[in-house]
Amino acid sequence: MNGRHRTPLIAFWTYILQCADGSYYTGHTDELERRIGQHQAGEISGCYTLDKRPVRLAWSQDFPSREEALAAEQQIKGWSRAKKEALMRGDWGGISRLARSKSVRTSTSSVRTDLKGEGS
Repeated sequence: MNGRHRTPLIAFWTYILQCADGSYYTGHTDELERRIGQHQAGEISGCYTLDKRPVRLAWSQDFPSREEALAAEQQIKGWSRAKKEALMRGDWGGISRLARSKSVRTSTSSVRTDLKGEGS
């Protein structure tokens, strides 16, 4: 034994849910499966997904710290619907093109992206 104390690994997640109406919700958590279950069951009062169920996990990524997961959540919330969909497909070239595109408008504060597109 080398005398080192091992701390348990805790993952933090950023995730995107697709709601029943086709809109997206982005959040972060330290217990992904439990959080999705809470969204699905309507247990998060006042949450955007409350009247948009059922929801489906469309994308998730783990991060080593809550701060990194929150930063990713905030960044993704500012993205256009097209850019979020490129992320969900793993289309890094598409994400890069959309980041450079001046014709694609991005949301700055929305937690979702409507079916009608940004700004509609």
